Amino acid sequence: MREIQVVAAVIRHNDAVFATQRGYGPYKGKWEFPGGKMEPGETMEQALVREIREELAVEVTMVAWVATVEYDYPEFHLRMHCFLCEIKEGEPVLLEHEAARWLTRETIEEVDWLPADRVALPQIKGLWDGEKN
Repeated sequence: MREIQVVAAVIRHNDAVFATQRGYGPYKGKWEFPGGKMEPGETMEQALVREIREELAVEVTMVAWVATVEYDYPEFHLRMHCFLCEIKEGEPVLLEHEAARWLTRETIEEVDWLPADRVALPQIKGLWDGEKN
């Protein structure tokens, strides 16, 4: 089975994280953390910054690693590296997605997540738990 390696941005602002709804492909309508495939020779950080610029027209700063998810879709094996990010410049503009929402710990389960993104939710919820210590 072929493997696809991607990076995903868990963009945090105030007490919420940014989620996007896919506007294309077989998983159209499902929700995900924005990001995409790494190109040959790119570091994870370079790929993440590029993908977020292409998808949302903002500049982000990678703050910390959150999780690496391994997930078998019917067509491929996905390795998704999720990173906590902050916007350093701009306001998100949807260039590839149908919709977006800022989700809190209380609302993060309200959207229909892609399966691999759903796997990362416990670690992402842990971001809020860590702030309460």
